[in-house]
Amino acid sequence: MNVEDLTPPERRLWEAFPKGESVDLSSGDPSFDDTGQADRWGHDRVVRAEVLVALLVGALEPEPGQVAAVRLAGARVTGSLNLGHADVSVPLALTGCSFDEAPHLYWASMNSVHLMRCRLPGLIASGTRVDGHLWLEGSRISGGLWLDGANITGILNMSGVQLSNPGGDALLADRLTVEANVYCDQGFTSNGEVRLPGARIGGQLILRGARLSNPSGPALYASRLDVAANVFCDGGFTAEGEVRLRGASVGGYLSFVGARLSAPGRTALNADDLTVETDIYCSDGFTAIGAVSFSGARVTGQLSLRDARLRHDQGTALSLQRVQAEELLLRTAEPIQGTADLSYARINLLRDDAASWPERLQLDGLQYETLEPPLTARQRLDWLRRDTDGYAPQPYERLAQTYRALGLDADGRYVLLAKARDRRRTQGPSRKIVGWLQDALVGYGYRPFRAASWLIGLLAFGTIVFSLHKPAVLDDGQRPHFNAFFYTLDLILPIGTLGQEMAFAPEGVYQWIANFIVAAGLVLGLTVAAGVTRALSRE
Repeated sequence: MNVEDLTPPERRLWEAFPKGESVDLSSGDPSFDDTGQADRWGHDRVVRAEVLVALLVGALEPEPGQVAAVRLAGARVTGSLNLGHADVSVPLALTGCSFDEAPHLYWASMNSVHLMRCRLPGLIASGTRVDGHLWLEGSRISGGLWLDGANITGILNMSGVQLSNPGGDALLADRLTVEANVYCDQGFTSNGEVRLPGARIGGQLILRGARLSNPSGPALYASRLDVAANVFCDGGFTAEGEVRLRGASVGGYLSFVGARLSAPGRTALNADDLTVETDIYCSDGFTAIGAVSFSGARVTGQLSLRDARLRHDQGTALSLQRVQAEELLLRTAEPIQGTADLSYARINLLRDDAASWPERLQLDGLQYETLEPPLTARQRLDWLRRDTDGYAPQPYERLAQTYRALGLDADGRYVLLAKARDRRRTQGPSRKIVGWLQDALVGYGYRPFRAASWLIGLLAFGTIVFSLHKPAVLDDGQRPHFNAFFYTLDLILPIGTLGQEMAFAPEGVYQWIANFIVAAGLVLGLTVAAGVTRALSRE
């Protein structure tokens, strides 16, 4: 480049470069220096992009003992800043600058890049390696920010950045690697899709207070995202469009505290097969219009939906199918509007609230060790009977087992009795009749004292009948004194003898009565014994 062709502002920059000094072309008037007013800036604030390129790729040697750098503020950059495949060993720091064309940094090797409070019609940095920080704080970028395949050894700071590419990719960062934190907070906004699939972040991902908008598709597409520490989508975080974290991995905790997600009629949060090393907080005002799905997720700690509001009227509002978590806190601010699917989830501690139970549940295959609060069996049965799939035996068995583990055997038996009764409703007429008899006589074996009551009634009935109609004597030579009470008791007892049954034989209709007492006594006696020893078949 011919130095004689440089304009005065370009010459100032040229002379400042060897020492790494800053050149400030701004006027000092904040309203006029706003990059939105760049069209009104005069020639004294214009710098050609080719001058920046020349300095960055080695057109001028650093001054001995100094660190050379391009540091420029308040300039309008014209032409194309094209550093594609370049090897840049000096820092680039532009503040409050406006670009006429999108910079091209694709597959370049950069030292560090600071584009703070700049205005850019796009930024293409696909495959770029930055040995240091990429600092875009406060910049406005339209037309898309491309960081796919980029590698940043320091921080990626997009605090306060405004991205705009409606209907397209506002941020394209597939397979991005950042070894430290990523900041998308302090007023970060996007109009268009934010893409982070397959990205790897060595620190934290901070989207605190971010506002994402892409109503026609995903607002945040971060499937297979790998974050070594925490992910913050809280502090006023909002998303119009789906937030997709399917197959993502979070080394710390994931916070959606107070977040508002909206994707009416679709999935608002897709976190299927997510892995979180500590806790997930979708709590304290978390609101989702659309489905929330954690199907297949694995959470080492707590999954909290305390004081959340979920609405997806026409389908599954909350899917926890196959979730594995140490604790599930399902105490929402109001009943979930839609179906809550907990089928085949494995939870150590399930904490819920009857006041917030949804009208529709799916519970088949749900495994849990402890319920808090346990509630009464009658209350928990109302919970089970909200299952949209109808009767299934496993939820009853699991609930009864939990009650028994808590030492509440009576509640456990009550649940199993309810299981038999609810099963009866699914059977044919003949099975229903048999079921009614089993229920009325012995409570399906879970009411042994009911069977004992029938035995006492049977004994009283036989005593009265045979007191009025004494049976015939079988052997006049050897016979005990007839006693109607002991005779009936001898008929009822399935084993042993009191000497009465073998000595007397009723005739006619009374023989039928005696045989009925024998058969009924056998069934009722076995039922009582089985109920006491809990050996009666549960089927």
